[in-house]
Amino acid sequence: MSSKTIETSEVETVDAASRRVSPQRMTFEEFLASGDEPMMTEWVDGEVIDVSPASRRHQEIFSFLLTLLGLYLEVHQTGTVLPAPFVMKLEKLKRGREPDLLFVSRERAHLIEKTHLNGPADLVVEIVSPESVERDSRVKFAEYEQAMIKEYWLIDPEHQTALFYELGADNRYRAAVTEPDGIYRSRVVPGFFIRTSWLWQTPSPTLDALRELKLI
Repeated sequence: MSSKTIETSEVETVDAASRRVSPQRMTFEEFLASGDEPMMTEWVDGEVIDVSPASRRHQEIFSFLLTLLGLYLEVHQTGTVLPAPFVMKLEKLKRGREPDLLFVSRERAHLIEKTHLNGPADLVVEIVSPESVERDSRVKFAEYEQAMIKEYWLIDPEHQTALFYELGADNRYRAAVTEPDGIYRSRVVPGFFIRTSWLWQTPSPTLDALRELKLI
């Protein structure tokens, strides 16, 4: 995907085409107060968007990454990983997104509130489902770039692709090149890396990955 900035009007057009919108408009505070809804939702400029339930494969990759990042951060104490559903408020964009995983560095831990993250995360992970391809790869890509989120991981289980975007000095995303053995080394989680081959294995190679990360 090109790192060219997507205009706001184009983003909103794509987003509108790929979402199921609640007929009721509400403020961000009202959206947070409605958090007992049975379905995962996001807040976009006053509208509440229903997000489709996750597949089993989605959840397996989600759990695998949460385990690796969670244990790594417990050992190294460089930040916090927050799993969905937890809202990330992007105030300037009038967005309340619920990415699959959020990483917030220790220096920015003050942004973590009881009900939401009050600002952009350092790292966002989205695991793509068939209905979310356009939203994750175009709409959220543009939003996260504009919010200056330093890393955006876009993982597609169906096509077995993993793209790791890093924010450059010009505040544009560039797709990082993995090492020859498929390793991606995070710039915002010091010392953490992932082999893309781990993501496609079933069952997930949790113990092998933890050993390679020197966590067990």
